[in-house]
Amino acid sequence: MKICYYPGCTLKTKAKELDVTARLCAEALGVTMEEIENWQCCGAVYPTGTDEIANKLSAVRALEYAKRNGGKLLTLCSACHNVIKRVNEDMKADGDICFRANNYSKFETPYKGETEVIHYLEMLKNLVGFDAIKKAVVNPINKKIGAYYGCLLLRPSGVMAFDNPENPTIIEDFIRAIGGTPVIYPFRNECCGAYVSLKNSELPKKKSEKVLFSAKEKGAELVITACPLCLYNLQVNGGNILPVQYFTELLAEALGVKA
Repeated sequence: MKICYYPGCTLKTKAKELDVTARLCAEALGVTMEEIENWQCCGAVYPTGTDEIANKLSAVRALEYAKRNGGKLLTLCSACHNVIKRVNEDMKADGDICFRANNYSKFETPYKGETEVIHYLEMLKNLVGFDAIKKAVVNPINKKIGAYYGCLLLRPSGVMAFDNPENPTIIEDFIRAIGGTPVIYPFRNECCGAYVSLKNSELPKKKSEKVLFSAKEKGAELVITACPLCLYNLQVNGGNILPVQYFTELLAEALGVKA
Protein backbone atom coordinates (compact mmCIF):
# COMPACT_ATOMS: atom_id res chain seq x y z
CA MET A 1 0.00 0.00 0.00
CA LYS A 2 1.30 3.46 -0.93
CA ILE A 3 0.06 6.73 0.50
CA CYS A 4 1.01 10.38 0.02
CA TYR A 5 2.80 11.76 3.08
CA TYR A 6 3.22 15.32 4.30
CA PRO A 7 6.10 15.44 6.82
CA GLY A 8 6.24 19.14 7.70
CA CYS A 9 9.21 21.22 8.82
CA THR A 10 9.75 20.01 12.37
CA LEU A 11 10.05 16.38 11.32
CA LYS A 12 12.97 17.38 9.11
CA THR A 13 14.77 19.21 11.93
CA LYS A 14 14.04 18.83 15.65
CA ALA A 15 11.77 15.77 15.39
CA LYS A 16 13.66 13.57 12.92
CA GLU A 17 13.20 10.50 15.13
CA LEU A 18 9.41 10.81 14.75
CA ASP A 19 9.70 10.85 10.96
CA VAL A 20 12.31 8.10 10.70
CA THR A 21 10.64 5.62 13.04
CA ALA A 22 7.24 6.26 11.44
CA ARG A 23 8.54 5.48 7.95
CA LEU A 24 10.39 2.34 9.04
CA CYS A 25 7.41 1.02 10.99
CA ALA A 26 5.03 1.73 8.13
CA GLU A 27 7.24 -0.25 5.75
CA ALA A 28 7.36 -3.13 8.23
CA LEU A 29 3.55 -3.08 8.28
CA GLY A 30 3.18 -2.97 4.50
CA VAL A 31 2.68 0.76 3.97
CA THR A 32 4.98 2.97 1.89
CA MET A 33 4.86 6.65 2.85
CA GLU A 34 5.58 8.62 -0.32
CA GLU A 35 6.64 12.17 0.54
CA ILE A 36 4.76 14.63 -1.63
CA GLU A 37 6.71 16.80 -4.05
CA ASN A 38 7.70 20.38 -3.25
CA TRP A 39 5.80 20.62 0.01
CA GLN A 40 6.05 23.84 1.98
CA CYS A 41 5.52 24.70 5.64
CA CYS A 42 1.86 24.35 6.61
CA GLY A 43 2.13 27.49 8.73
CA ALA A 44 2.21 25.62 12.05
CA VAL A 45 -0.95 27.40 13.30
CA TYR A 46 -4.30 27.30 11.53
CA PRO A 47 -5.03 30.77 10.05
CA THR A 48 -8.43 31.81 11.34
CA GLY A 49 -8.77 34.93 9.21
CA THR A 50 -10.92 34.40 6.13
CA ASP A 51 -9.87 37.59 4.38
CA GLU A 52 -6.32 36.39 3.69
CA ILE A 53 -5.90 33.37 1.44
CA ALA A 54 -2.10 33.24 1.07
CA ASN A 55 -1.50 31.49 4.39
CA LYS A 56 -3.75 28.60 3.37
CA LEU A 57 -2.19 27.91 -0.02
CA SER A 58 0.59 25.60 1.14
CA ALA A 59 -1.97 23.22 2.63
CA VAL A 60 -4.17 23.50 -0.46
CA ARG A 61 -1.24 22.59 -2.76
CA ALA A 62 -0.47 19.52 -0.67
CA LEU A 63 -4.11 18.46 -0.66
CA GLU A 64 -4.49 18.93 -4.40
CA TYR A 65 -1.34 16.87 -5.05
CA ALA A 66 -2.70 14.05 -2.88
CA LYS A 67 -6.02 14.20 -4.74
CA ARG A 68 -4.17 13.39 -7.97
CA ASN A 69 -2.06 10.68 -6.35
CA GLY A 70 -4.34 8.29 -4.55
CA GLY A 71 -6.79 10.58 -2.78
CA LYS A 72 -5.35 10.30 0.75
CA LEU A 73 -2.87 12.53 2.56
CA LEU A 74 -1.06 11.09 5.56
CA THR A 75 0.13 13.43 8.31
CA LEU A 76 2.11 12.79 11.48
CA CYS A 77 2.85 16.06 13.29
CA SER A 78 -0.21 17.08 15.31
CA ALA A 79 0.10 20.72 14.26
CA CYS A 80 0.41 19.89 10.56
CA HIS A 81 -2.54 17.53 10.82
CA ASN A 82 -4.66 20.21 12.47
CA VAL A 83 -3.79 22.91 9.92
CA ILE A 84 -4.17 20.75 6.84
CA LYS A 85 -7.40 19.11 7.89
CA ARG A 86 -9.00 22.43 8.82
CA VAL A 87 -7.94 24.03 5.55
CA ASN A 88 -9.40 21.02 3.75
CA GLU A 89 -12.69 21.66 5.53
CA ASP A 90 -12.52 25.28 4.35
CA MET A 91 -12.18 24.05 0.76
CA LYS A 92 -15.28 21.91 1.22
CA ALA A 93 -17.48 24.28 3.17
CA ASP A 94 -16.43 27.87 2.43
CA GLY A 95 -17.21 28.82 -1.16
CA ASP A 96 -15.31 32.11 -1.00
CA ILE A 97 -12.08 30.55 0.30
CA CYS A 98 -12.39 27.71 -2.20
CA PHE A 99 -12.91 30.09 -5.11
CA ARG A 100 -10.03 32.38 -4.20
CA ALA A 101 -7.58 29.53 -3.48
CA ASN A 102 -8.35 27.89 -6.81
CA ASN A 103 -8.27 31.22 -8.64
CA TYR A 104 -4.78 31.89 -7.29
CA SER A 105 -3.42 28.36 -7.71
CA LYS A 106 -4.67 27.79 -11.28
CA PHE A 107 -5.07 24.04 -10.86
CA GLU A 108 -6.04 22.18 -14.02
CA THR A 109 -9.13 20.96 -12.13
CA PRO A 110 -10.42 23.03 -9.19
CA TYR A 111 -9.76 21.51 -5.78
CA LYS A 112 -12.83 21.31 -3.56
CA GLY A 113 -11.74 19.28 -0.54
CA GLU A 114 -11.81 15.83 -2.13
CA THR A 115 -8.68 14.52 -0.39
CA GLU A 116 -9.05 12.42 2.77
CA VAL A 117 -6.64 13.67 5.44
CA ILE A 118 -5.61 10.94 7.85
CA HIS A 119 -3.26 10.94 10.80
CA TYR A 120 -0.68 8.16 11.20
CA LEU A 121 -2.59 6.80 14.19
CA GLU A 122 -5.73 6.59 12.06
CA MET A 123 -3.71 4.79 9.41
CA LEU A 124 -2.58 2.24 12.01
CA LYS A 125 -6.14 1.75 13.23
CA ASN A 126 -8.14 1.80 9.99
CA LEU A 127 -5.76 0.79 7.18
CA VAL A 128 -3.36 -1.59 8.94
CA GLY A 129 -5.51 -2.61 11.90
CA PHE A 130 -4.49 -2.95 15.53
CA ASP A 131 -5.02 -6.72 15.36
CA ALA A 132 -2.46 -6.93 12.55
CA ILE A 133 -0.04 -4.81 14.57
CA LYS A 134 -0.50 -7.07 17.57
CA LYS A 135 0.46 -10.07 15.42
CA ALA A 136 3.54 -8.25 14.11
CA VAL A 137 4.91 -7.42 17.57
CA VAL A 138 8.12 -9.26 18.45
CA ASN A 139 9.07 -7.27 21.57
CA PRO A 140 5.93 -6.54 23.60
CA ILE A 141 6.18 -3.28 25.54
CA ASN A 142 5.38 -4.56 29.00
CA LYS A 143 4.95 -1.17 30.64
CA LYS A 144 2.22 1.05 32.02
CA ILE A 145 1.93 3.87 29.49
CA GLY A 146 0.06 7.15 29.56
CA ALA A 147 -1.24 8.52 26.26
CA TYR A 148 -0.92 12.27 25.87
CA TYR A 149 -3.24 13.66 23.20
CA GLY A 150 -2.86 17.39 23.78
CA CYS A 151 -5.07 19.86 21.96
CA LEU A 152 -4.49 19.71 18.23
CA LEU A 153 -5.55 16.17 17.38
CA LEU A 154 -8.90 16.53 19.11
CA ARG A 155 -10.02 20.13 18.61
CA PRO A 156 -12.14 21.53 17.07
CA SER A 157 -13.87 18.18 17.38
CA GLY A 158 -16.44 18.77 14.65
CA VAL A 159 -13.77 19.29 12.00
CA MET A 160 -11.01 17.03 13.27
CA ALA A 161 -13.33 14.07 13.95
CA PHE A 162 -10.27 12.23 15.26
CA ASP A 163 -11.77 10.72 18.40
CA ASN A 164 -14.07 11.55 21.28
CA PRO A 165 -12.62 14.91 22.43
CA GLU A 166 -13.43 14.26 26.09
CA ASN A 167 -12.66 10.54 26.29
CA PRO A 168 -10.41 9.49 23.38
CA THR A 169 -9.30 5.88 23.06
CA ILE A 170 -7.20 5.50 19.91
CA ILE A 171 -3.79 5.82 21.58
CA GLU A 172 -4.87 3.53 24.41
CA ASP A 173 -5.89 0.93 21.81
CA PHE A 174 -2.50 1.39 20.15
CA ILE A 175 -0.76 0.82 23.50
CA ARG A 176 -2.63 -2.46 23.96
CA ALA A 177 -1.68 -3.54 20.43
CA ILE A 178 2.05 -3.19 21.19
CA GLY A 179 1.76 -5.11 24.46
CA GLY A 180 1.53 -2.23 26.92
CA THR A 181 -1.02 -1.34 29.56
CA PRO A 182 -2.72 2.03 28.99
CA VAL A 183 -3.05 4.36 31.96
CA ILE A 184 -6.08 6.65 31.98
CA TYR A 185 -5.35 9.92 33.76
CA PRO A 186 -7.25 13.23 34.03
CA PHE A 187 -4.97 15.54 32.02
CA ARG A 188 -4.25 13.44 28.93
CA ASN A 189 -6.14 15.81 26.61
CA GLU A 190 -5.30 19.09 28.35
CA CYS A 191 -2.96 21.72 26.87
CA CYS A 192 0.75 21.48 27.75
CA GLY A 193 1.26 25.21 27.35
CA ALA A 194 1.99 25.01 23.63
CA TYR A 195 3.27 28.16 21.93
CA VAL A 196 3.04 30.18 25.15
CA SER A 197 6.43 28.66 26.00
CA LEU A 198 8.04 31.23 23.71
CA LYS A 199 6.67 34.13 25.75
CA ASN A 200 6.02 32.82 29.24
CA SER A 201 8.11 29.88 30.39
CA GLU A 202 6.35 29.55 33.73
CA LEU A 203 2.91 28.70 32.37
CA PRO A 204 3.96 25.68 30.26
CA LYS A 205 6.09 24.53 33.19
CA LYS A 206 3.05 24.46 35.47
CA LYS A 207 0.83 22.84 32.85
CA SER A 208 3.41 20.24 31.79
CA GLU A 209 4.17 19.27 35.38
CA LYS A 210 0.43 18.89 36.03
CA VAL A 211 0.09 16.53 33.05
CA LEU A 212 3.01 14.34 34.09
CA PHE A 213 2.11 14.30 37.80
CA SER A 214 -1.39 13.24 36.81
CA ALA A 215 -0.03 10.34 34.73
CA LYS A 216 2.44 9.27 37.40
CA GLU A 217 -0.17 9.31 40.15
CA LYS A 218 -2.24 6.86 38.11
CA GLY A 219 0.73 4.51 37.74
CA ALA A 220 2.24 5.42 34.37
CA GLU A 221 5.90 4.56 33.81
CA LEU A 222 6.17 6.74 30.72
CA VAL A 223 4.09 8.99 28.48
CA ILE A 224 3.80 8.93 24.69
CA THR A 225 2.65 11.62 22.28
CA ALA A 226 2.38 12.43 18.57
CA CYS A 227 3.11 16.15 18.89
CA PRO A 228 6.67 17.55 18.65
CA LEU A 229 5.77 20.69 20.58
CA CYS A 230 4.06 18.68 23.31
CA LEU A 231 7.12 16.43 23.55
CA TYR A 232 9.35 19.50 23.90
CA ASN A 233 7.22 21.06 26.62
CA LEU A 234 6.78 17.83 28.57
CA GLN A 235 10.50 17.01 28.41
CA VAL A 236 11.90 20.50 28.99
CA ASN A 237 9.22 21.94 31.28
CA GLY A 238 7.91 18.76 32.90
CA GLY A 239 10.55 18.51 35.60
CA ASN A 240 11.71 14.99 34.65
CA ILE A 241 8.69 13.54 36.39
CA LEU A 242 8.29 10.82 33.74
CA PRO A 243 10.09 9.92 30.52
CA VAL A 244 8.26 11.09 27.37
CA GLN A 245 8.62 9.52 23.91
CA TYR A 246 7.02 9.63 20.49
CA PHE A 247 4.53 6.80 20.02
CA THR A 248 6.40 5.69 16.89
CA GLU A 249 9.54 5.06 18.94
CA LEU A 250 7.67 2.50 21.03
CA LEU A 251 6.11 1.03 17.89
CA ALA A 252 9.58 0.56 16.40
CA GLU A 253 10.76 -1.15 19.59
CA ALA A 254 7.72 -3.43 19.59
CA LEU A 255 8.17 -4.39 15.93
CA GLY A 256 11.92 -4.92 16.32
CA VAL A 257 12.66 -2.16 13.82
CA LYS A 258 16.08 -0.53 14.05
CA ALA A 259 16.17 3.20 13.29
